[in-house]
Amino acid sequence: MISRVRTYASFVRFSHSVFALPFALAGALLAARHTPVTWPAVAWILVAMVAARSAAMGFNRLADARLDALNPRTAGRELPRGTMTMREAAAFVTVASLVFAIAAWALGPLCFVLSPVALAIVFWYSLAKRFTTWTQLFLGLAMAVAPVGGWLAAGGRGGWEPWLLAAAIGLWVGGFDVLYACQDLAFDRAHGLRSIPVRFGVRRALIISRTMHVVAILCLAALPAVTPLPRFYEVGVAVVALMLVYEQSLVTADDLSQVKRAFDLNGYVGILYLAVLAASLYAV
Repeated sequence: MISRVRTYASFVRFSHSVFALPFALAGALLAARHTPVTWPAVAWILVAMVAARSAAMGFNRLADARLDALNPRTAGRELPRGTMTMREAAAFVTVASLVFAIAAWALGPLCFVLSPVALAIVFWYSLAKRFTTWTQLFLGLAMAVAPVGGWLAAGGRGGWEPWLLAAAIGLWVGGFDVLYACQDLAFDRAHGLRSIPVRFGVRRALIISRTMHVVAILCLAALPAVTPLPRFYEVGVAVVALMLVYEQSLVTADDLSQVKRAFDLNGYVGILYLAVLAASLYAV
């Protein structure tokens, strides 16, 4: 049983939930300024985010199973390796999608009505590289749903706060996915897949990634313009910016050996930002 749980957790890279989850909670925290948020609502937000991300990652693995088996970098994943069957994977995606819908229903009629739209957005990313250069932007869009969803789930209505957070997370995630896609450039070109690195090459793709991260920081820095926040918040955003600068410094057009290390740093970015925002709202 423990072995199967580990297999399923690895299948959806459960630890990567830290990318979007902090921003969903950030959206809820900002909404809580206007509408009291209950602990059950927070719990359902957590369930919804983990379920939606798990469904999206599972769908991605199903859609890419054949390609993953051909790519030396991904051939060790669960489906190509045979530690999980396609039927098991499909059942997992179905259950995770149902759990997400149940959580959305518990969070209110609006969240429930929008839940199919959210799933359609996160599923589309897995197919996008077959049709468009801008694959990484669609991943950004999928992740940008998180703060808006958190805001709506907590009762927020109107306001610029969730949209600034959505732009920030979308550009941040899209930016680091551009870095990640650089390591598959040769494989993607050989198999007719599309991405920003395939279209523009590694050197220009890195410029695009860095530009996206700069704009992401500007969006975070603009939040005090639409809602009162202390100076501490700006200091925290500066620290987040330094982390992204360091992340970008690890990857160059001539050396992609540190891409995974740069990618893993992003897990700390969302957690740090949530801690900074929570402290700004309640402790400073």
